[in-house]
Amino acid sequence: MSDPLANAIPAPNALAATKLPAWFIADLHLTANRPQTARAFFDFISGPARQAGSLFILGDLFESWAGDDDAGSPFNRDVCEALRECSSAGTEIFFMSGNRDLLIGDGFARAAGVRLLADPTVIRFDSRTILLSHGDMLCTDDYDYQAFRRQARDPSWQAGFLAKPLAARREFVDQARMQSEAAKQNKRAEIMDVNADAVASLLRAHGYPVFIHGHTHRPGHRAYLLDGHRCERHVLADWHDRALWLAYDGEGFAAQSS
Repeated sequence: MSDPLANAIPAPNALAATKLPAWFIADLHLTANRPQTARAFFDFISGPARQAGSLFILGDLFESWAGDDDAGSPFNRDVCEALRECSSAGTEIFFMSGNRDLLIGDGFARAAGVRLLADPTVIRFDSRTILLSHGDMLCTDDYDYQAFRRQARDPSWQAGFLAKPLAARREFVDQARMQSEAAKQNKRAEIMDVNADAVASLLRAHGYPVFIHGHTHRPGHRAYLLDGHRCERHVLADWHDRALWLAYDGEGFAAQSS
């Protein structure tokens, strides 16, 4: 069987152990048009999140992001300020871009007081190794999406796109989002999930770690044997009207909500 990620697995990006407890979230899809989710985020980041030693945001924090100059809009500015206040209060915040907010860069990181992570990133706590990814690169059965992903993450394409006026970029992003949602209606559900062989390739490449990702909106915990190694995969929940996160205290993992 051919390897779905042959010649495409990024080199590991290692991160030294951060403060515990470590919390993991993804797929909030924040927008002013989803006030209940926005309220859940602001309540979470100003309250429970301050109990975490470190907070890992694994992509799609925003429903869309047209470039770091988009941080000046009132809603995006409020999100950045809330993140910065949480960071200043003592929670280390790490951000990995997803497919919706892949254009987030250093400007956002400075405004929000967060540290950017490559996809994937390996973190280590004593003997525990955890692999983090947004997860979309593993949906290898969705050929149309993967073609778009390669284009959208190409540095030259991004440079050309970011050279356009902000209004034009926002319009393009909105149209692309609507087209994506329409295309999903004609795709089988399994095509939009991660490919098992792609997951196995990634775990082998990084030494069979615990794997945490989002993107698929299919939350849960999977445990299985791979090449004789016991593996765990945690899929993070998408947000609607409440906060949902995965907590790690140095001993085990627990799904939590508020």
